[in-house]
Amino acid sequence: MTLSLKGSLDSDSCYRAMLARDGRFDGLFFVAVKTTGVYCRPICPARTPARNRCEFYARAAEAERAGFRACFRCRPELAPGTASVDALPSLVQAALTRIDAGFLNEASVSDLAKTLGVTSRHLRRAMRGELGLTPVELAQSRRLALAKQLLHDTHLPVAEVAFASGFSSLRRFNALFQSRFGRAPSSVRRHNGAARDAIALRLDYRAPFDWQALLSFLEKRALSGIEMVDDGEYRRTVAIDGTVGWIAVREESPALTARLSLSLTPKLPAVVDRLRALFDLDAQPQRVNEVLGRHRRLASLVRRRPGLRVPGAFDRFELAVRAILGQRVSVAAATTLARRLVDRFGLRIDVGMPGLDRLFPDAQTLASVEVEELVVVGLTQTRAAAIAALARAVSDGAIDLARPHQEVVDRLVELPGIGPWTAQYIAMRALGWPDAFVAGDVVVHKALGARTAREAETLANAWRPWRAYAVMHLWLSQSGERHVTNKNRELAGGRARANGR
Repeated sequence: MTLSLKGSLDSDSCYRAMLARDGRFDGLFFVAVKTTGVYCRPICPARTPARNRCEFYARAAEAERAGFRACFRCRPELAPGTASVDALPSLVQAALTRIDAGFLNEASVSDLAKTLGVTSRHLRRAMRGELGLTPVELAQSRRLALAKQLLHDTHLPVAEVAFASGFSSLRRFNALFQSRFGRAPSSVRRHNGAARDAIALRLDYRAPFDWQALLSFLEKRALSGIEMVDDGEYRRTVAIDGTVGWIAVREESPALTARLSLSLTPKLPAVVDRLRALFDLDAQPQRVNEVLGRHRRLASLVRRRPGLRVPGAFDRFELAVRAILGQRVSVAAATTLARRLVDRFGLRIDVGMPGLDRLFPDAQTLASVEVEELVVVGLTQTRAAAIAALARAVSDGAIDLARPHQEVVDRLVELPGIGPWTAQYIAMRALGWPDAFVAGDVVVHKALGARTAREAETLANAWRPWRAYAVMHLWLSQSGERHVTNKNRELAGGRARANGR
């Protein structure tokens, strides 16, 4: 199937994929049936309609704008999204990221445009030009999709579903839901009664999915009090805009099941967005494997782990700090330093989940800490200064970790103590950039037989735009226990700096 940058589809290819119910294309397009007025995922188990009755759309919101209603059998709201590989201009991609996280639930399009450094008129024009949709139409589609999922899968009362999905008016929610789905919200409910002690959500992905490799990676880096892995389940504390709670995620193939504390109900869009990023649920493994599997150094590794994901980050700032802590040290040593940082500056909380009682210090907290106070917990002067500089830059808005990856990387390497390895590691995990490449990584050099970062870059060019996945394969092939920078000083901003000792 060919998908152009503007989102136009090869209809014949789409129809063939639908006939095969090929899971590789789940979420990459939606099929609308003209005679029923319903749109579906390409894997829908319903009887396949004739070709002349089908229309194809790259996004669910496009089908909805055309007047089609979401299928109640295959549930399009559960379809995985598409990982960014520069398919859209950076402005549109940045806007989509914020809309997915619920930005427009609490702010206006003008506010969104301001955070992106453009006028609201320019933003609307850019999004309509690329997607054929306005920011409000996209946000409304996201809200209704989340509401439909909550009605299907939780015990939340209809009013709470409305507000948790981002609607400020129950009356408006009821009217839009009736208009979009052809039935009242109450008729969709599968569960009755009051809300229980947690919210359970299903998070779909494209198979194959190597949950054990992902869980093992996170377990080795888990910060006690903040996160833990127990009995095949990942758990952690959460803080979003002052709202705190806990999450617990396990695999129940063919999807992940996430349990969330009820306290997180007002922040559900942001929580779901962060969970999808943390577990790389919008990855397209078949496309990744087709590229990486063609190369001698990776072919056997891809065959061994076809469902390997790039672990993301639930909190971008936390991951960025931990990337600095991980410069030139083992995973165990970096985790110990992070634990000390949390013990000294992290907030103690009670979220009602045994073993979870701390929050990682946020940017505002660390920005107010003197470098000497960071040194006390065992950091080198260089590493402490780098964390302080990062915290100040994030706190005062000089660096926005939600901006396009290249802009963030360029700003990061301008900070003292942050060089290309650290910036690329942050891009790989915190920013979810699938083509990030830690060219100065010692383990990568060993796996490739490279002597310099430039040589590693040259060897890795054939793996673009999926170099981050290649790095994960190389790390695992070498046991993946030490992800450290080149023994030489990193070059940041054209000048050598010690990048943590």
